[in-house]
Amino acid sequence: MRDYELIVIGGGPAGITLAKRLGSRFKMAVIRPEDYSMIYCAFPYVIEGILDIEKTFKSDEHITESGAKLIRAKVLKVNEENQSVELDNGEILKYNKLVIATGANPILPALKGVELKGILTFKQQDDLERILNYLKKGIKKAVVVGAGAIGIELAYALNAVNVETYLVDMEKNILPNLADPEMVEEPCKLLLSSGINLILGESVQSVKGTHVAETVMLTSGKKIELKNTSSKPEHLDAILVFAVGVRPELEFLKATDIKIENGGIVVDEFMNTSVENIYACGDVVQFKSAINGSVVGGKLATNAVPMARILAENLKGKRIAYQGFYNGAATKIGSYYIGGTGFTEKVAKNQGYDVITGYGTATTMFPIMPGAKKIRVKLIVNAENNTVIGGQAVSGDPVAPIIDLITLAIQNKMTVEALSFLSYSAQPYQSFFPAGNVIVMAAEDAMMSI
Repeated sequence: MRDYELIVIGGGPAGITLAKRLGSRFKMAVIRPEDYSMIYCAFPYVIEGILDIEKTFKSDEHITESGAKLIRAKVLKVNEENQSVELDNGEILKYNKLVIATGANPILPALKGVELKGILTFKQQDDLERILNYLKKGIKKAVVVGAGAIGIELAYALNAVNVETYLVDMEKNILPNLADPEMVEEPCKLLLSSGINLILGESVQSVKGTHVAETVMLTSGKKIELKNTSSKPEHLDAILVFAVGVRPELEFLKATDIKIENGGIVVDEFMNTSVENIYACGDVVQFKSAINGSVVGGKLATNAVPMARILAENLKGKRIAYQGFYNGAATKIGSYYIGGTGFTEKVAKNQGYDVITGYGTATTMFPIMPGAKKIRVKLIVNAENNTVIGGQAVSGDPVAPIIDLITLAIQNKMTVEALSFLSYSAQPYQSFFPAGNVIVMAAEDAMMSI
């Protein structure tokens, strides 16, 4: 039986972050069942042929170079009483402190027919390899369910390699968790013009078939015929892929007293679970919005890493609190870059806010410069105190820096008036005219409603 001061279960973004920061300080092990830790958000670009799959593999040295031990195994059970973990190879490891960072698995809805061959999820290495294999065998059609970022990126990639592609979502606009409907009208038109069959306001009711998926039944009664003629999964003509979210798999914790709710392991702001000396961070946890403290989804690598950084500092003896999710994120649809942070207008209203919105439109360079592209920004403001609680951007150039700046404003509880006095830079190839800044424009527009 091997003893460790610190064991981390999970080798994704949180686990790697902890290893980098603590591997030289503790006798530490990271347990990971997968062959590789991978860059999951790059999967669509492998399907599109832009990247080789090997480019998505993270080096094991991210874990081992600091001195941490990498153990390739699956944890079957955690025993909190004797502070040990049981592995699928029969080994039992002892720990002084344990971190659970196992991430989350893709959801396959509990629908009639989902056990049929040709139905996949899209999050893990096996999913990617199966889709690549189907492409190699010559599939002709794909139905992607879920028009969030990963679903759209997958659908766009499949369409780009000449697969007849359907994209289905129960909401009436694409990217419902990232942006409001008016902000994604143009990207939506681009999806349609690219040849993707976009079906919004519909959900999958069931899947029909004998051995393989043959017909996708929608709630309206409409059907999407997959027309799979072979019962052999390796010879399918069409596939159905669910990209509808993720959920932690926590069966290995059932013998513990760790508090778990619908969104995952419950932790406090210091990443403590309900059991002493056991911590959790990343997609495996349920946490709260930093804006108003409500429980919200936040299963993003950009949330997992800061949680792990804070936990690492706390395990060194500091006491730093994690403020919560802002959920800044971005995606790309063809020539459009789209990003959002904080609450959308719809979510803010559902959370009980009286909101004010403001819009700004400019170009990414001086309008006189060749290559200048349009950029549009939306701000969501709490009408009670005029603080910024959300923002979105759409452009022909990357918008992540704009989204990050709006997130900073939300983090610092800036009022829209304060944001309207943002001091900014200008240069012909890098910004709009010195007389205007798109965030300031949106802030000034919102102020007109105050």
